[in-house]
Amino acid sequence: MQVHPIHYSERHAALQGKRLIAFDLDGTLIDSVPDLAAAVASTLNELGLSAPSEMEVRNWVGNGAPVLVERALTWALKAAPEPALLQRGYDVFMEHYGAAPNSLTTLYPGVTQALQALHQQGLTLVLITNKPERFIEPLLRHFGLLDYFTLCIGGDSLPEKKPHPLPLLHAARHCQVPPEACVMVGDSRHDIAAGKAAGFTTLALPYGYNHGEPIESSHPDLVLSSLTELLATPLKTPGID
Repeated sequence: MQVHPIHYSERHAALQGKRLIAFDLDGTLIDSVPDLAAAVASTLNELGLSAPSEMEVRNWVGNGAPVLVERALTWALKAAPEPALLQRGYDVFMEHYGAAPNSLTTLYPGVTQALQALHQQGLTLVLITNKPERFIEPLLRHFGLLDYFTLCIGGDSLPEKKPHPLPLLHAARHCQVPPEACVMVGDSRHDIAAGKAAGFTTLALPYGYNHGEPIESSHPDLVLSSLTELLATPLKTPGID
């Protein structure tokens, strides 16, 4: 039996008049905590320190690799790490995570379907994450998502990262789209704060990493249960039941 593609002719109400959607990565498109937690554990073990649980690491993700390492070391030492140890910890973490950034990482349900449909609708899709830039392309390529994005910005791509609005404003300028025609989709208060400061419409997902806080507390314009909620009801292909 021949399989026909599903085409979405109408946009979700939140996307009416919008031309660009910026997506966060970790906690929004992918669940990367298992690999991050494994790298954190290997790092602390190499430094002679005890390792945290995956659940503890889940609450530390969202501000980029340097802050993740600092939080892990502070937890292990029960005190703020000295600068030399912090730098050593960061270097070791980058080695461990870089060796296996997608061994345990998974896509959230509906991500590929949503990105494909939004791309087909002619929307410009960009990725704005606090993850170091070097990891973005390998992860997106691994999951077959790279070609959907016009621009990818990492936490070390620009002088500022989320919650600062600079990465979002840079993306809007690069793609020649005014902020009022842009949307920020993320899972954490940093995504929502950056979006609001940049003048973007803010859409939030409740399943990611938000330091144990409900995403509703950040007052996004809309909370989605899944990215597939952004898709309008598909039309049937003519002649196909």
